[in-house]
Amino acid sequence: MPQQIGDTLREARMRQKIDITEIEAKTKIRAKYLRAMENEEFDLLPGSTFAKSFLRTYAEALGLDAHRLVEEYRAQYEPRDEGDLPPLAGQAGRRPGRDRRRDRGGGPSGRAAAIAAIAVAVVVVLFIVGAFSGNGKNENGSSTPTQTAKTKKKKHKSSGSKSTTTPRRVVLKIEPSVPTYMCVDRGQGTALLYQGITSQTQTFKGRHIRINLGKTSVTLTANGHHVPLSVGPNPAGIDFTPGKHKDIPVGKRPCAT
Repeated sequence: MPQQIGDTLREARMRQKIDITEIEAKTKIRAKYLRAMENEEFDLLPGSTFAKSFLRTYAEALGLDAHRLVEEYRAQYEPRDEGDLPPLAGQAGRRPGRDRRRDRGGGPSGRAAAIAAIAVAVVVVLFIVGAFSGNGKNENGSSTPTQTAKTKKKKHKSSGSKSTTTPRRVVLKIEPSVPTYMCVDRGQGTALLYQGITSQTQTFKGRHIRINLGKTSVTLTANGHHVPLSVGPNPAGIDFTPGKHKDIPVGKRPCAT
């Protein structure tokens, strides 16, 4: 007596010491369908077409003769066509009228075939939607195209909002057009960052920067934005914080005596 299909699958898997979850990951077939094939509970699978496809995939994953197992399934479980069934004893004496009604599909067998076809179509649609996916993700865990588009849209909005936020520190660039005295600190009572006469471009960074200029023959840039300044020989004091600046009164400027 030939070995049963389920026993062949189970023994091959156990002989190779492969867990059912490994086969599930390799074939993308759910574990409950793999166990159903090993137990020969083919009625738990979504239709004969999927049963043969699953059986072929499972057999190939185990290195078995997939064609032979599929043929055994067809012989043992797949319904045969009416042409393969032996003729009934009283078939020769049937009345022509009844035969014509059966040919038109108006009898019980015609209705049953129509119902079966509808049921198979519904099962196929449901299986395609849910068999290999769940919770908006594919079997391999990757996001669906709709989720990917939403994620990109959120990232785009997030990146756009960042450009309007207030900077956390000041990047101050001072470009003298002539040798200019300057004194720079981070606030009243703090250590000096710079003091002297220079014609070189100077850059200072911090959350709070104050400057005292001997003359306004300079170009000021704060965080990439030009700071309006009346160019001339007059001194000036400016207090910079993230996103804003203000004038410093005489006597309260850095290095003021």
